[in-house]
Amino acid sequence: MSAPRSRHVLDNPALASLTGPHAHFAERRGRVLRYPVDVSPWLALPDEPEERDWADLAALAGPHAEIPLPGFRGEVPRDWEVTARVEGVQFVDDGLAAAPDAEAVRLGPADVPEMLGLVARTQPGPFLSRTVELGTYLGIRRGGALVAMAGERLHPPGWTEISAVCTDPAFRGEGLATRLILAVAHGIRERGETPFLHTSARNTTAIRLYESLGFRLRRRTAFLAARAPRRPADDRAAVPVP
Repeated sequence: MSAPRSRHVLDNPALASLTGPHAHFAERRGRVLRYPVDVSPWLALPDEPEERDWADLAALAGPHAEIPLPGFRGEVPRDWEVTARVEGVQFVDDGLAAAPDAEAVRLGPADVPEMLGLVARTQPGPFLSRTVELGTYLGIRRGGALVAMAGERLHPPGWTEISAVCTDPAFRGEGLATRLILAVAHGIRERGETPFLHTSARNTTAIRLYESLGFRLRRRTAFLAARAPRRPADDRAAVPVP
């Protein structure tokens, strides 16, 4: 019998975050963990979830809840409904020219209404009322208004994810996203950690940008969502996710 494959912390970054630097956020039921619902929608299953884990996940999220399962490529029970699947990619720092930016300002709780407004206009991915607590968020203002931002999300040991990279449509083409990515990466590097990020495999514009900046493709992944059963089922045999 061959030895089990050693897993990397970035193979299950939500679990590594919630059992590591973000443990103070963790809400737990059995072996299943999640962030508070106003911080992040990310949940963390064990690397090889069992029947009990799926039951705990359903209990934690609530009956018939739609649950994000980012990075999950295993099997879901028959009484769960896969509701969404987006192929994704994970990139890691492989020579970024990280540097601070004189125009970038640190964003905090007082800036959340503006941050939520910018997210609504640009749709970079989930950003909630307390997401700013996950790490450092930097923004650029023009005429007093927030027009671009980027920040930190998942935090596995030794790594920090760059996320919520967005620019108001009226200010695109000025390189603001690039400057903020490099500024956030600089802060991560200053802590002795390594930046990484995720994006859709179909977002070729973002992929070209990340590769030009010095990110390297580490792995292909998936952003999956599934709906929990209305009530526990007797038949909990698993079916593969294609």
